[in-house]
Amino acid sequence: MILWLVVLAFAPGIFWLWYVYQKDRWEPEPRALVLKTFLLGMACALPAALLEVPFAWSGVFLIVIAAPVIEEYAKYFVVSRTVYRQTEFSEPMDGIVYSAAAALGFASVENLLYLIQAQGHDMLTPVFLGRAFFSVPGHVLFSTIWGAALGRAKFVSDPIRQRALIHGGLVTAMAAHGLFNLLAMFELVGAVGLLIFFFFAWKFFHQRVETALAESSYAQRLGQLFSRRDDSSSRP
Repeated sequence: MILWLVVLAFAPGIFWLWYVYQKDRWEPEPRALVLKTFLLGMACALPAALLEVPFAWSGVFLIVIAAPVIEEYAKYFVVSRTVYRQTEFSEPMDGIVYSAAAALGFASVENLLYLIQAQGHDMLTPVFLGRAFFSVPGHVLFSTIWGAALGRAKFVSDPIRQRALIHGGLVTAMAAHGLFNLLAMFELVGAVGLLIFFFFAWKFFHQRVETALAESSYAQRLGQLFSRRDDSSSRP
């Protein structure tokens, strides 16, 4: 039964990782490095959970503030201290791919813990569906905010501008995570709020992807190539 729970816990994460990975149409990242980042995301789930223990008494504060701050920083930490410093991180889109990988590794471990608990209360199906369609992709939507910021900052020469981009992305991701958790605390009003939240969150996610792809050196070289062809064809 535990094996079946593991499959249920990790299946949504693997699907959403594929979904993000195939968005990188210019230069797909090495799968081994994406998998390593996924595993690092899994590894940081336990330390994050331990850091949340002192806030267990605080109820709403833990759910809306402490957990979003700790979890987003944990995922950001493993990406910024590892793959971000490697030569493979060579395009703005890479920030989105690797942040999604870390987020989904984290979310898959979290998923497993929730499903084990749900099994004991005969709530396995509703918990699985809620997390597969909301919580797991939610981690992607939150973390790719700071991931996109990392992707842009990597290619900015001004260190002050770099820090502003990264810190701004991280704070925004924490705020989005906190808003999601707050809405999830309510029933009917929260459900409507979550639907609206996800509509705009997915819209902004796809905008970040398109912006990152447009800023790719591959896209720029392709644009220059077409521009030269247009110039040559217009000559008499």
